[in-house]
Amino acid sequence: MSANLAAYATSTGEAFQFWVLGTVAVAGALSTILMRKAVHSALSLAGTMIVLAVFYLANGAYFLGIVQIVVYTGAIMMLFLFVVMLVGVTAADSLKETIKGQRWLAVACGLGFGILLAGGIGHASLTEFAGLGTANSAHGGNVEGLAALIFTKYVFAFEITGALLITAAVGAMVLTHRERTERARTQRELSEQRVREGKHVPPLPAPGVYARHNAVDVAGLLPDGTASELTVMQTLRKRGQIRDVSTEAMADLKALEQRSEERLGRDRDEEEATR
Repeated sequence: MSANLAAYATSTGEAFQFWVLGTVAVAGALSTILMRKAVHSALSLAGTMIVLAVFYLANGAYFLGIVQIVVYTGAIMMLFLFVVMLVGVTAADSLKETIKGQRWLAVACGLGFGILLAGGIGHASLTEFAGLGTANSAHGGNVEGLAALIFTKYVFAFEITGALLITAAVGAMVLTHRERTERARTQRELSEQRVREGKHVPPLPAPGVYARHNAVDVAGLLPDGTASELTVMQTLRKRGQIRDVSTEAMADLKALEQRSEERLGRDRDEEEATR
């Protein structure tokens, strides 16, 4: 009887950990939705995933905790973060809906999921909860118990899921593969072709040259402050997804020239006064 009561008891340390980390997780989830910048939203979601991993580890689910950190937080979320930082998504882009009514559909799906989750928790019998102690002790640990279930009771579902994932990966490779029908030209041949056609002979400049931005949708600025169309890819130019910062640069350049003229004028007046 005492062993059963101990299974449902919560120590002071566990309660403190739950309330502190739970607050952080909820704050990170809300920040993911409410943040104006996509990079900040991605970082907030990564923090929430790390807190969930700590919860898994604290409850004895070591395998899920490590997978949560290595796979979801370390790989998938960092990939999302790098893509967002590379593309340069701004707060203005998030206000443009490519699909009409997608915000209301997202709200409806969120409410439906919340109702289902609340219903599942409400119908759960918490008095019969035994935790992971029995399952882990039966096979000598959490990882061993999980492996025993995957490769015995759920081996068919596991193999079917693996086959579906492999089929999806192979299908993506086949759809994106482009068969080359001609020999790839060397760098020398490409350079000779540019010279014969009279195009830009040296390599194209990188995005953000002479600019204060590092996103691919910002055209590089020439020394006179004008934007160079050669610094952005043709796809973005056709879509009209290029941010123009030349106006700000020209204003800064004019302000710098004005300050220089004022400084030179003061120096000239001082020299005349000394003479």
